[in-house]
Amino acid sequence: MKEEVSLHSPSSSEPFTKGLVQIFTGDGKGKTSAALGETIRALGQGLRVYIVYFMKGDYSCGERSILSKLPNIKMASFGKRGFTDRANIKPEEKEQARLALAASREAMRSGSYDLIVLDEINIAAAWKLIELDEVVKLIRDKPQNVELVLTGRGADSKLIELADLVTEMVKVKHPYDKGIKARRGIEY
Repeated sequence: MKEEVSLHSPSSSEPFTKGLVQIFTGDGKGKTSAALGETIRALGQGLRVYIVYFMKGDYSCGERSILSKLPNIKMASFGKRGFTDRANIKPEEKEQARLALAASREAMRSGSYDLIVLDEINIAAAWKLIELDEVVKLIRDKPQNVELVLTGRGADSKLIELADLVTEMVKVKHPYDKGIKARRGIEY
């Protein structure tokens, strides 16, 4: 028996009332992918989503391309194109992270979003691009009806303690270890 799938737009008449804090961390692949899965699920139920990219600049990622075509989502990218050198953090990288944090706080307080994804915020805090205490304050100030998702390796124990759900991605094996570079459509 074939299951029929309805493709109608979900009703947004049911208010989103209980938002939690989720963290996807660890050295394994899949942190942003898991957050984007939450994004797709939320959009499919008529929720409003805001994604803040902390350290990915203006990369042309596949997920941004497709998500930008959907209703009820807004994305903001901060950071520079290229990789941040942890041993040589530049003032402009700190400024970009500060702006990302300010945009996150503004979106969270606006009442315009049900789900807010803070992509790579954990590593931004771990590398001191932003102060850990500011991230803690953001979580503590979260309105009850906002779901907050934080991604990135190196989630601090203070953030883990505040979260309702924490998933650690563990690298068992990765193509990078064989010299295989990021592939369009798979890693970006």
